[in-house]
Amino acid sequence: MTSRAITALGHERETLLEICAGLDETEALAPSGCPGWTTKDVVAHLAALFWVVVDPAALPDVAGLPTERAQDVLVESRRSWSFERVRADYAQVSVQALARLAALETMEIEVSLGDLGTYAAPTLPTAFCFDHYVHIRADLFAPRGSLAGLPPASDASTLAAALDWVEAALPQQNVELVATLTGTVEIALGGPAARLLRVGSGDPMARITSDPAGFLRWVTQRAAWEDTGAAATGDETSLAVARRLRVF
Repeated sequence: MTSRAITALGHERETLLEICAGLDETEALAPSGCPGWTTKDVVAHLAALFWVVVDPAALPDVAGLPTERAQDVLVESRRSWSFERVRADYAQVSVQALARLAALETMEIEVSLGDLGTYAAPTLPTAFCFDHYVHIRADLFAPRGSLAGLPPASDASTLAAALDWVEAALPQQNVELVATLTGTVEIALGGPAARLLRVGSGDPMARITSDPAGFLRWVTQRAAWEDTGAAATGDETSLAVARRLRVF
């Protein structure tokens, strides 16, 4: 049976290819919401992530580099490519990657992602859903990106898969920050893919309510709570820590 994450990632792939089909070279070279990256660069980045799964030898060697710098290097290696070549590369490698990621879901192993943490293999497809979801909606389209119009709708299954990654990644990627909490911060997500996340340990000290789509923006530091309609109550020190949480 195809998992929720693989199904959602397949939908995200089709969504991105549909967006790319409507762009010309000039539009593809417009700035994205990722500092220093164009729309074309974002697509190249998502393709490079798939190449890591399919054939890392097809990419420059970034061993030992911090994740953010490594991603810049991979994007830079494709910067001279035309947008059509980048689009075709993404279309090709994504098909192979979906099959590889589906196979990972049956493996009882852990995979190190360097400074991003160590995860059970079946968790990895959710990371790709998360990356696609955030980059497509928050980085390609206005106000952060250059594409006009409304971003693709946020369906419940894709939101759920992206949130699955956040649940797994948030504690590992914010170890020092979470260690400063004297209790638990509860993050209540309503609407599609509703759930309650608990950050820290001990008694509840603060509570944040947010819709899932808004949460994915502020937990990636792409928006402030106030910009997404999130509401916060409780201990101000705990809330100040929660504002600094960030997931990659």
